[in-house]
Amino acid sequence: MKAKYPEYKKLDLTQIAKEVQEWWEQNSVFEKSVDNRNGKTPYVFYEGPPSANGMPGIHHVMARSIKDIFCRYKTLKGFQVKRKAGWDTHGLPIEMGVEKSLGITKEDIGKTISIADYNKACRKDVMKFKDKWDDITKKMGYWVDLTDPYITFDNKYIETVWYLLGQLYQKGLLYKGYSIQPYSPAAGTGLSSHELNLPGCYKNVKDSTVIAQFKVIRNEKSEFLFKQADTEVFFIAWTTTPWTLPSNTALAVGKNIEYVKIKSYNAYTNLPITVILGKDLQEKYFPAKNAELKMEEYQAGQKNIPFQIVETYKGINLEGIRYEQLLPYAQPTDGDAFRVVCGDFVTTEDGTGIVHIAPSFGADDYKVAKLNGIGSLTLVNKQGRFVKEMGEFADRFVKSEYDPNFVAGTDNNVDIDIIVKLKKENRAFKTEKYEHSYPHCWRTDKPILYYPLDSWFIKTTAFKERMIALNKTINWKPESTGTGRFGNWLENLVDWNLSRSRYWGVPIPIWTSDDKSEQVCISSVGQLKAEIEKSIKAGFMKTNPLEVFTVNDFSPYNYETIDIHRPYVDEIFLVSSKGRKMTRETDLIDVWFDSGAMPYAQLHYPFENKELFKSNFPADFIAEGVDQTRGWFFTLHAIAVMLFDSVAYKAVVSNGLVLDKTGNKMSKRLGNAVDPFETIEKYGPDATRWYMITNAQPWDNLKFDTEGIGETQRKFFGTLYNTYSFFTLYANIDGFSYAEKDIDIAKRPEIDRWIISELNTLIKTVDEHYADYEPTKAGRAIQYFLDEHLSNWYVRLCRRRFWKGEYSEDKIAAYQTLYKCLETIAYLSSPIAPFYMDRLFKDLNKVTGKNNAESIHLCNFPQVDEKLIDKALEERMEIAQKVSSMVLALRKKVNIRVRQPLGKISIPVFDEHLKSQIEAVKNLILSEVNVKSLEYIQESNNVLVKKIKPNFKSLGPKYSKLMKQIAVVISAMNQQDISKFESEGNYLITIEGNEVQLNLTDVEIMSEDIPGLLVANIGNLTVALDITITEQLKEEGIARELINRIQNLRKDNDFDVTDKITIILEKHRDILSAIKNNYEYICSETLATSLEMSDRIDHDNKACVDLTDEIQTNILIKKT
Repeated sequence: MKAKYPEYKKLDLTQIAKEVQEWWEQNSVFEKSVDNRNGKTPYVFYEGPPSANGMPGIHHVMARSIKDIFCRYKTLKGFQVKRKAGWDTHGLPIEMGVEKSLGITKEDIGKTISIADYNKACRKDVMKFKDKWDDITKKMGYWVDLTDPYITFDNKYIETVWYLLGQLYQKGLLYKGYSIQPYSPAAGTGLSSHELNLPGCYKNVKDSTVIAQFKVIRNEKSEFLFKQADTEVFFIAWTTTPWTLPSNTALAVGKNIEYVKIKSYNAYTNLPITVILGKDLQEKYFPAKNAELKMEEYQAGQKNIPFQIVETYKGINLEGIRYEQLLPYAQPTDGDAFRVVCGDFVTTEDGTGIVHIAPSFGADDYKVAKLNGIGSLTLVNKQGRFVKEMGEFADRFVKSEYDPNFVAGTDNNVDIDIIVKLKKENRAFKTEKYEHSYPHCWRTDKPILYYPLDSWFIKTTAFKERMIALNKTINWKPESTGTGRFGNWLENLVDWNLSRSRYWGVPIPIWTSDDKSEQVCISSVGQLKAEIEKSIKAGFMKTNPLEVFTVNDFSPYNYETIDIHRPYVDEIFLVSSKGRKMTRETDLIDVWFDSGAMPYAQLHYPFENKELFKSNFPADFIAEGVDQTRGWFFTLHAIAVMLFDSVAYKAVVSNGLVLDKTGNKMSKRLGNAVDPFETIEKYGPDATRWYMITNAQPWDNLKFDTEGIGETQRKFFGTLYNTYSFFTLYANIDGFSYAEKDIDIAKRPEIDRWIISELNTLIKTVDEHYADYEPTKAGRAIQYFLDEHLSNWYVRLCRRRFWKGEYSEDKIAAYQTLYKCLETIAYLSSPIAPFYMDRLFKDLNKVTGKNNAESIHLCNFPQVDEKLIDKALEERMEIAQKVSSMVLALRKKVNIRVRQPLGKISIPVFDEHLKSQIEAVKNLILSEVNVKSLEYIQESNNVLVKKIKPNFKSLGPKYSKLMKQIAVVISAMNQQDISKFESEGNYLITIEGNEVQLNLTDVEIMSEDIPGLLVANIGNLTVALDITITEQLKEEGIARELINRIQNLRKDNDFDVTDKITIILEKHRDILSAIKNNYEYICSETLATSLEMSDRIDHDNKACVDLTDEIQTNILIKKT
């Protein structure tokens, strides 16, 4: 028995995906897609490692779809694409989760729980949701090798990280420095600048701010400030962080900024004061109108406070003047504090033009203090609390959010209490709420501090220019991310703070002597083992914890015998070249270095796979979310440039955020998060992927709406399913199995040649879009072809060719053409919709056997045949589609059904080319829109009335200054002008003596309806439809409606498409003439052997049908 194409009663994308996935696994299709390309050019892809201690979200489906699309595409193009999975297993996300689950804080580690037990809990927790990740990976069709992933906590991986750090150390790029760094009290560790710049880290907050009064000490140096001043003299300085005021040790002014001395009153104490501030900011605090008020008439509590300008000074004149400590809780132990210094960062854009300096809590503060020998006061500990010397404020959190018991909305703000104290002591000039942007910890979501830390740094600034230069060679999608967000980041590069004062991560492999004069950086486990042996001989170690480890044995078992995490490496002491004991630096490294090291560490380079590494570096392609721009994308780039003078990746797609349907960020707290498992189960992975890719460019933010997936199911997959079903219905009847030789394209009907031309244009277009990392354009092009060309045009116009009786050459050509279209759509779409397209491919191929491959993903991408592309044919068919679309829209406008024939279409033409193009497709147009004739008209016929208006989108960029005058001229054009413009394609006008040549893109020309005609425009193409319905046309319309109802009854009664029938029709006076005059036509179209009229039909199977709004009758059909 001849094989038949599978036919389905309904489209179930979820079930299809499950069946295809099971078949893939049973037949190792992914593995074959890689192995089959052995010896082929590699296409190198790096997987950015996710962390499996959290559940996958819908945004992961988006990012992974993008990765999968291009890996599948490149496989189809003949490349070998290996995809090694990876897991990011260190860092704050894991530690924060474990602390929460154990009910502890960082301070408890090493006290109530040992570091070993804590890290054991981290190791276990990090893979908590691995099964869920593996599950979503398979269900969404993301092909990646899950059997051999790289894992950042593996000893082999860490060893490569140590090697990279060792290389940096040898190059002099690793150094330890004391500086002010971003620090997260809630996480208990410093942060790098790229962590601080992850999306969402900067949040708008409203803080209590104060302008503090710093009392000038009267001495010889400051005596000039007390001239004409009979009160205490104050410098006033603004701060948004009042908690830093107890640590103030200097004030900074601008050397060339002009300052003013003003006599006035304190608004809180009502005491007379003399203050000094930047002259440019005087009006902000002392409105000019208040200068008219008399000082001696001031009343306590008065709203408008009088003031008097005494004199002005340059900032340089104020340098060296001393002032009283504002809040004297403790004294600096070094330097010469409490004096005015000059700083080039001081401006008069805000504040008072005088900057409060707390060297412990600001990078600029620290620099200017160090430059001027100013001491520092660090009165806040690493938990974010004031130290015991802070009197009534001791042990208070400087930010309420650091308190584990903090409840939003509660009032326990230490800033307010400090301000209250300053007000009472006549040390507060003004206080107010101020909204500004403040950095928060990317992991805890709590404010950071700028804090003095002794940290290890990578000297990335030494390679700044090279990083910028190599970045310009990377193909960024979108380009703006590379030149903007990433490029700007590199332009403002600072050294990389590598240190993290945590427990679960890669230990810094540096051992230092107690006096810091000697140090060693370990680059391998073998080196460490050898150094321990030396230490044993020196008496610093009793045994070697790496004794069982065999150097140069790279078996998994060998590396499982050791653990080079904390606390074990902390217990190792080495000996210096001078015989001194060396202890490991206690810090871990930034977890982003872990992930940035993956190109090397995933292969255990350079200890293993040296040759493999050469062919796998750099990556041809990576993709992650935009939040990785200053994260993984940067760390990959930085390490590659510094150590290999190379880019780490040649092309990168940076996808945008996945938001809820209203444009808000998804979160469990808001209840707007979309469950990816539920979404894929309900709609299927193909529809989900297709929706995400075609709805918005990958780098644009996607407003995710599940209704949109449903629409994708119906519009794209439903249309493709219906087109396939149409093909299989008739192909199975006729036994079409593509056994015949391909009919020469040149011998096929024009409609076949057109769709084949469009198909090859599509292949070329989609191939170019995929190659340019533009999946949205590729998907949309496929959608357009399927909907506008194949389904709504080719299939509709060719229906008769498929169901007519004889198995002729024309019918075979139609089958071959439609088969080719369906097969090619499957190929082109398979990177985006891998499940359904594989099913479609196999359903077609199981009958024809045209391809020996068992899966579409083991095939090659279609090759364009340029000889089959006929642009002239495509152009005239496009005209046919446009004309038909306009006519059908006009019918709909006045509710005239398509089955009702109309008499005439009129089209104004102005050149022979357009006329010949329309003439070539005239019969096709008339058949499609059910109109009897088409005529070409000239403006002299006075049939159409045109309107013209300027197209400002076109005119603006070209004639910005003259645009308004040009618009006036265009709007004033008469019918003759418009006709001339249309016929010639351009129009010359003169504006202010300048000749301006307009073309048709600069205007919009429309036609107005006139009695008896309906008019429509698309661009410069106009049609006029005669809507007069004669009696003959009306009868033919009734006949067509009857044919439609009979065809529906055949379908409802499950008649085969080849069954002959008898029709019995109940008489109705309004249809008798229509039946009589169209008898043969009705019988031919419905395969009826006879059509009988009856006064009354008494039969259970009769059906009552509406032929028009006014005509209803009964009908009975029976098999002959």
